Amino acid sequence: KGTIHLFRKSQRSLVGKLTHEFRLVAADRRSWKILLFGAINLICIGFLLMWCSSTNSIALTAYTYLTIFDLFSLITCLISYWVMMKKPSPVYSFGFERFEVLAVFASTVLAQLGALFILKESAERFLEQPEIHTGRLLVGTFVALFFNLFTMLSIKNKPFAYVSEAASTSWLQEHVADLSRSICGIIPGLSSIFLPRMNPFVLIDIAGALALCITYMLIEINNYFAVDTASAIAIALMTFGTMYPMSVYSGKVLLQTTPPHVIGQLDKLLREVSTLDGVLEVRNEHFWTLGFGTLAGSVHVRIRRDANEQMVLAHVTNRLYTLVSTLTVQIFKDDWIRPTLSSVPIANNILNLSDHHVIPMPSLKAADNLNPVTSTPAKPSSPPPEFSFDTPGKNVSPVILLNTQTKPYGLGFNHGSTPYSSVLNQGLGIPGMGAAQGFRTGFTNVPSRYGTNARGQPRP
Repeated sequence: KGTIHLFRKSQRSLVGKLTHEFRLVAADRRSWKILLFGAINLICIGFLLMWCSSTNSIALTAYTYLTIFDLFSLITCLISYWVMMKKPSPVYSFGFERFEVLAVFASTVLAQLGALFILKESAERFLEQPEIHTGRLLVGTFVALFFNLFTMLSIKNKPFAYVSEAASTSWLQEHVADLSRSICGIIPGLSSIFLPRMNPFVLIDIAGALALCITYMLIEINNYFAVDTASAIAIALMTFGTMYPMSVYSGKVLLQTTPPHVIGQLDKLLREVSTLDGVLEVRNEHFWTLGFGTLAGSVHVRIRRDANEQMVLAHVTNRLYTLVSTLTVQIFKDDWIRPTLSSVPIANNILNLSDHHVIPMPSLKAADNLNPVTSTPAKPSSPPPEFSFDTPGKNVSPVILLNTQTKPYGLGFNHGSTPYSSVLNQGLGIPGMGAAQGFRTGFTNVPSRYGTNARGQPRP
């Protein structure tokens, strides 16, 4: 018999979790309209694929892929509604806004893959061009055009609407913008429709339908079947050129990059924050796009020791919150330390004078006129050398040197340091006095007693 867990939650499968989330979205009445358009879209896609097979037209197939893209956009709109219903969780502390970014990125990439498939099939058809039947070609064109425009204009798709405005313009939009400027110069009333730039989805639907109409006329007049392949290539290139800027923009959002159009505003706000009362430094700042239109960021602020943390936090948040909706500010006070004379721990016996010798520093009056760099007399009027570092001063305090002299081993003497009193008795307290050995130092005023031997005769 197994252990009975009274309060253990049952683990749902992946299908069960998706069903639960779908029911959560379907409970909102705003999603009923999207579900209805999705059902009609599936029926329309089925009919268009059958007509593509009966007409043997690859241009109509390329145009049908735009209808499949409309289905992806409807799914993205449902995900956007689901994100609005969900609240942040411990696993997703920033919320679920990146799911709609991922949905836009996946939809645009799949549309580009479909365009690449059309280009590959068109290259094969140039080698052997089949016969095109125009019986349902024009009907399928107008059905797809009507449904695509009706879907785009009836459903308010917030993610794709934002991306189409924030992303860079496609080459199709740029060419149409140049043409519309010329038209609006003749008819100014059309400026509200064509300028500043048209909706890229509406533009590609109209351009694809125009290409299919030209294909139908040329096949009906001259039986020129190769124009169907050329139209398919044109529709595929327009699809790829329209979706590519959106993929780049959504991909940069997924990579948590800072949007280029807000960098100048962020720099201005950070300069204002650095001038606030009590703020010493603003560092480790990082800002990124969390979702479409949502900017997140974190910043470290170093303040004075006597500054009020809550007051500075309130002012910094008030300045940055106008642009950064999700903000994390870390306040820490200045941690400067007073300089010490020694950076290493001092020994316990450092003040025990019996273990040290006090050696006075030599007088530097004779070296006042020496050049610190060349050790040669310098003129009084000459300026100090440019690269003279650590120039010794005139008044130098005595230096305490540790007595490290030890007696040789094996001679029967006691080892260790000599007491200070015995040193004075032996005449070793001052260099040059007492024993003949003395101290070998680098000072010029110490008598050199080590130059003679024990008999008083100079050494060779």
